[in-house]
Amino acid sequence: MKNPVAASRMSRRLKSMIAIFVFMLALYAVDNRAGANQSAVASIPLRLDSLIEQNCRKCHDKDTHSGGLDLAALSFDLADRAIREQWIRIHDRVEKGEMPPKSVAFPAAQRAELLKLLSAKIYAADLAEIVASGRGPLRRLNRDEYEQNLRDLLQLPYLDIRDQLPADREAHHFNKVSETLDMSRVQLLAYLDAAETALQQAMVKTAQPPTPMKYRAVGKQLSFVRSIVGEKQSMFFARNSVGIDSNEKGEEADPTVEMAMFRSPGWPYAIYPKKLVTPLAGSYRVRFAARAVLQQPGFKLTPATQSVPFNFRSRRPTNHDIAEDVKSVGGIIDIQPSGQSDARVYETIVQLGAGQTIEYGLLGLPVPQPDAGGVTAAYRFPPFPAGGQPGIAFQWMEVEGPLAPESWPPASHRVLFDDLGVEVKSANPMQDAKRLLRRFIKLAAREYVPEEAVAKFEALTLSRLSGGASLADALLSGYKAFLCSDLYLYLREPVRATNQYAIANRLSHFLTDTRPDAELLHLAQQGKLRNAEALGRETDRLIASKGFERFVTHFTDYWLSLRDLRRDDPDIRLYPEYRLDDYLVESMGMETRAFFAAMVKDNLPASTLIDADFTFANDRLAQHYGLPAMAGSNMRKVALPKGSPYGGLLTQAAILKVTAHGVATSPVLRGAWVMDHLIGQPPSPPPPGVPAVEPDIRGAKSMRELLALHTKSASCAACHAKFDPVGLALEN
Repeated sequence: MKNPVAASRMSRRLKSMIAIFVFMLALYAVDNRAGANQSAVASIPLRLDSLIEQNCRKCHDKDTHSGGLDLAALSFDLADRAIREQWIRIHDRVEKGEMPPKSVAFPAAQRAELLKLLSAKIYAADLAEIVASGRGPLRRLNRDEYEQNLRDLLQLPYLDIRDQLPADREAHHFNKVSETLDMSRVQLLAYLDAAETALQQAMVKTAQPPTPMKYRAVGKQLSFVRSIVGEKQSMFFARNSVGIDSNEKGEEADPTVEMAMFRSPGWPYAIYPKKLVTPLAGSYRVRFAARAVLQQPGFKLTPATQSVPFNFRSRRPTNHDIAEDVKSVGGIIDIQPSGQSDARVYETIVQLGAGQTIEYGLLGLPVPQPDAGGVTAAYRFPPFPAGGQPGIAFQWMEVEGPLAPESWPPASHRVLFDDLGVEVKSANPMQDAKRLLRRFIKLAAREYVPEEAVAKFEALTLSRLSGGASLADALLSGYKAFLCSDLYLYLREPVRATNQYAIANRLSHFLTDTRPDAELLHLAQQGKLRNAEALGRETDRLIASKGFERFVTHFTDYWLSLRDLRRDDPDIRLYPEYRLDDYLVESMGMETRAFFAAMVKDNLPASTLIDADFTFANDRLAQHYGLPAMAGSNMRKVALPKGSPYGGLLTQAAILKVTAHGVATSPVLRGAWVMDHLIGQPPSPPPPGVPAVEPDIRGAKSMRELLALHTKSASCAACHAKFDPVGLALEN
């Protein structure tokens, strides 16, 4: 290993993410022969101390204290993580030639000797810690992992308890770092509440499944209002492809009438089928007939030339758009063009809460905006786009649900109470309480649970039962206690050779954000997960699984800041396309996620991050990037033409947006982001009292000149020289 300090730094920075993975695949052969190293790193070697005395302590002693560093007082107890971090920073600055300053003579031979002595000691201390404790210390499940674990355990694929838990702290742009996944009394109470919610949703109390609601809307019943903001150009009813008076006399459910829409959701907005309100939470099947159309002058409809993307949005049936519960459901559907008589029938499953309805969500279409007088109703057209304004004409809709499971009671209830039925009755409650508790712990646990631990949960359950609680309530108390115990909330470090369940847990939570599946647990039971070939196969299998999509989403949310994609809306006057087109912003995130997923699945070289001859695009991104026209919302790999300015992460719209604010770009912010997120060398905070780059008042004609003036100060120039060139390169 040529640079042990760099390797040590890598293992710490990504310890609960990349390093765990690398550790499992390649570095688990470390044995115990380096275990007795603690005393070897406790005192500084005489020669190293002499080199530091000659070249460093003149500026870094208790009197001068340059840069806030007193080397005379700094301990060399490298077993202490915080002290080791300080010495690593010292090593790196010396290695890069930043220290001592160029004005101080430091012979190359002495620099090399100092680095060699210091890196050896740092590496020995780091290796000793890894051998003793492993690369990934004990850590708590973050809230995404906890929710997914409960979904899989309780067989509730749409369980939503994540937002009941406090947001996890992050470090190094990740939310899986052990040192930040702490636990407090407040967090424990939140986990108890979340577990209670999940368990209550898993059980049922009726002998039969609820009777599904069946709803059908035709013609004017498709909308609870006859007009929406944007006037008739936004929405109108039509017969035989010609607009009609929305207040005309006649049957409301006239099957010859279509509802044609030509705007996307955006304030103000509220349009959903008339009198559609769900009686219970659950899954609902939605079938509807629709066609993509073009609105022509005179409110006439002609078949569209390409599909129009569409989704549903769950919400409360209020008569305004101030609803916090609006959420996209059912996925994106590409509505195809056709004539009125041969409109296609589409079907999707949506998740709705009790008392909700579904709103129409046409994607990529205009949104009415306030006019110069401040009146909200002015459309961004006329004039229409060439050929007409795209939209969708709906003919009828059917909603059925909540859909009953294949058997009753459902699988989630049987996870809790096995064969005791809906009423959870038992001829021998004490015996069944013990049996079901142990059964549940066996299902829930991701590795062996000691008998003494099981006994504690058993005692709690039996004490509740003896105190008069029903069998169901007593069991739920024991279940909740286990789901909020360290045996379920924490991932352990796979240190012991005999414990391969910990390896299975780390690998599965790394790549799928959830518990190991049966195949992975079987390999752990057989003791095969320390075999490199078996680990490689399991890694490939998990990457190919559907659960890997969760990894891609959460990893890019933090590493590439995609969770901030909708932060800092661009100035509507400068960049109206973003404010008016949520579909564009959504597609930007989809492109970056698809690109990252391809890098992992296809094992592409790291250089692809900055230089690729392809990207991923759909109909909207193809238009945005000026690529050949595409049809459909799904992301596809697209070859970039020769000489294209695109290719790699740095030119993707999502990355450029999260590294800019709403009015302009900043080479400083963008350069610092690249150095931090991509290169792993975050700039130091600015010295106290140094102002930010201000608007030009000194005659600078460009951002480059303004930065040059700002960095005339030596204290500014040293850091800005590292990231300004990167940011300036991305200004084109």
